[in-house]
Amino acid sequence: MAELLLQPSYRFAAITRNSILFLLLLLFLLCSSVLPRVSAFPLSTESRWILDDATGRRVKLACVNLASHLEPMVAEGLNRLPINEIAQKITSMGFNCVRLTWPLYLVTNATLGSTTVRQSFRRLQLDDPIAGIETHNPSIIDLSLLQAFKEVVGRLGQNEVMVVLDNHVTKPGWCCRDFDGNGFFGDEYFTPDLWVEGLTRMAAMFKGYSNVVAMSLRNELRGPKENPNDWYRYMTRGAEAVHSANPDILVILSGLNYDGDLSFLNNQPVKLTFSKKLVFEVHWYGFTDGDGWADGNPNQVCGIVINHLKRSATFLLDQKYPLFVSEFGIDQTGTNLNDERFINCFLGYAAELDLDWAIWTVVGSYYLGEGVVGMSEPYGLLNWDWIEIRNTWFLEKLSALQNPFQGPGLAEAEIHKLIFHPSTGLCVLRGETSSDPLKLGACSRSDPWSYSGQTLSLQGTTIPSCLRADKLWRPVGLNGDCSVWEMITDSQMHLSTKLKDGTSGCLDVDSNNNVVANPCKCVRVEERCDPGSQWFKLVDSTRRPNDRGVPSGSRQRSRRRGFSSGRSLLWEFLGITLD
Repeated sequence: MAELLLQPSYRFAAITRNSILFLLLLLFLLCSSVLPRVSAFPLSTESRWILDDATGRRVKLACVNLASHLEPMVAEGLNRLPINEIAQKITSMGFNCVRLTWPLYLVTNATLGSTTVRQSFRRLQLDDPIAGIETHNPSIIDLSLLQAFKEVVGRLGQNEVMVVLDNHVTKPGWCCRDFDGNGFFGDEYFTPDLWVEGLTRMAAMFKGYSNVVAMSLRNELRGPKENPNDWYRYMTRGAEAVHSANPDILVILSGLNYDGDLSFLNNQPVKLTFSKKLVFEVHWYGFTDGDGWADGNPNQVCGIVINHLKRSATFLLDQKYPLFVSEFGIDQTGTNLNDERFINCFLGYAAELDLDWAIWTVVGSYYLGEGVVGMSEPYGLLNWDWIEIRNTWFLEKLSALQNPFQGPGLAEAEIHKLIFHPSTGLCVLRGETSSDPLKLGACSRSDPWSYSGQTLSLQGTTIPSCLRADKLWRPVGLNGDCSVWEMITDSQMHLSTKLKDGTSGCLDVDSNNNVVANPCKCVRVEERCDPGSQWFKLVDSTRRPNDRGVPSGSRQRSRRRGFSSGRSLLWEFLGITLD
């Protein structure tokens, strides 16, 4: 080989090839500074599912919200970490998507849009964020606000993160109140013509960004002017404008009353000239229901709230539309009893319906929030300095819902049930032998169960397969003699059975994650207690369980990506193999 390298013709060829490689690599890096590196896909809808156009396989949106709509008009956190690290934290936590908020003035007010990041913070007398961005994101500090926004979107794409662009407000600032001028068409800052113009510009601007998969037309319509007639008039107009400017992206429509009410669609569907791109969104928080979760019986409250959601939003799934819960979340400080009880009901229902969703929020602190410099965000997944996760237990609760349970392209097994435990985010697993106790474990390792309305049994096994409980405070096991299990409370998550001595017991979990039968909690309406450990949701799935002993995350994460790295494609094109 050394002799060959000394030959002039080979040296020239090698030099030429290396020069070409260098130039191509330089060109690639220059382009990738703005454009996303991912080789992604347009998404479309089929019935109630969101699909990858190229494969026909379901893509589940498991997103975090990242705010960029407040007064500085800069994505939060750039003073804390490089944007690449923020993106990597997002993917390392199992999310595949960001709902990125933006104010309409970013694209309709030329003076604001051309203001640099540095100038924007100086205008607000915020010197500390300038120093932080100079340290962590120096390439962004002197970009215009609009260029910086595009850079953030591009960097998210380079890190294999899908983006849903959400028009949060018109005038940048905190959201949301009835009389803030941003609430409904005709409000002080909400002129329909300007709104359509802004949507059109934003949609056209990100045409060709393969990680920009959807646009949400307006966040939390609200206020005294809201009414269904104007909703149809203007939301239809906005949807058509976005699709015309960028036909590849999904169009997401929000409802009335802070995005809590889509019930008017039950009688009058939206009429659009395009198809297979329409998604609806809804918001659901614990505080939406006041203090009912802490002050009332959670079984009863959960049943009431779910019935309300069926009437106001989730009926759309039966009408064959995808529904995106684009905001939900809880106080991450662990001091909010209302939220802690709400989230178990939410996770059970979201698992049952296999919803797409976006949690509020990844943000640990704001540059400026409600007039407070460096305001901490208690709903943030990250802590104030954006370094550590506030609550790993909460991410564990979410993890099972970050992957689809079913949908087109996921018919890996016959439809079956998983016994999901919302309080932990785990599922009921059998032991290695019929005498081993049932335990909670990763849902990806769950065996298939069936439920007849009375009996719960394993599918496709030669061992005794029926779920049986004989005594209180004892483990529940598998037996050929089936116990009869019934849903006994409004939450539809309390599985109860009659024991040998005639008493009743409910499925529960002990401190070692063993599945046991305990006295049923909170079954009387007047009881104000926490039934969370006894809530189990039977979830339909067509996923093939992972092989036992294989870490659940490894297989799930490989499926979750949905993108191919543009850099890998470049190496392949150039004939370079990397270890």
